[in-house]
Amino acid sequence: MAERVAATAIGGATPAQRAALIELRGVAKGYRRGEQVVSVLTGIDLDVARGDFVALMGPSGSGKSTLLNLIAGIDRPDRGRIVVAGTDIARLSEGELADWRAANIGFIFQFYNLMPVLTALENVELPLLLTDLTRRERRERAALMLELVGLADRMTHRPNELSGGQQQRVAIARAIVSDPLLLIADEPTGDLDRAAAADILQLLDRLNTELGKTIVMVTHDPRAAEAAHHLVYLDKGRLTDTNPFGH
Repeated sequence: MAERVAATAIGGATPAQRAALIELRGVAKGYRRGEQVVSVLTGIDLDVARGDFVALMGPSGSGKSTLLNLIAGIDRPDRGRIVVAGTDIARLSEGELADWRAANIGFIFQFYNLMPVLTALENVELPLLLTDLTRRERRERAALMLELVGLADRMTHRPNELSGGQQQRVAIARAIVSDPLLLIADEPTGDLDRAAAADILQLLDRLNTELGKTIVMVTHDPRAAEAAHHLVYLDKGRLTDTNPFGH
């Protein structure tokens, strides 16, 4: 069962903090709406250990997706530091940040984001097109990833020939094909029925426990959160010890 994670203090680092893959210190983010700046995150301090599986939960508008985007280098903080695997990503240029994301982050989305005209194999191969691998090497690695997620017999199928659960498995294979340090999952079971969602959560657990992948997942579903090892609750842009779902 997942345990609650609270914000960590800046001083007096514990062994877990010293082994952190992700370190956030004083992170704040707001967005301009007309002449008004709306604060989304306020002074977030958080550590995620290498090899952990963390679920971010909270009411709509609590800042979960914003925090996920900041950790993934999709967005930049207004204040504070975000260090991932020793790199202060807020200090990278746009070009450096794009290269860093490609090398270190695997993305899993609620609606899969597969290319409809490509086969499952071709979709998984996409992140490898910018590497130095040969076409044969790319195809072999993509095929291996599809085998890992249980879709060895669906490699030539296009997304519209696959169920929702199968499409999410293709998306997960695409996310891990470049062997990223960190998997970022935004509501990965949100578009699936209960059985398919359970299968996807079991797969994420395997990637975490057997392959050692660090996973940070946003979810509204308490059942999905139970698959994680730790929970982070956000409310009104702050970390809180109060579970907004009452579990």
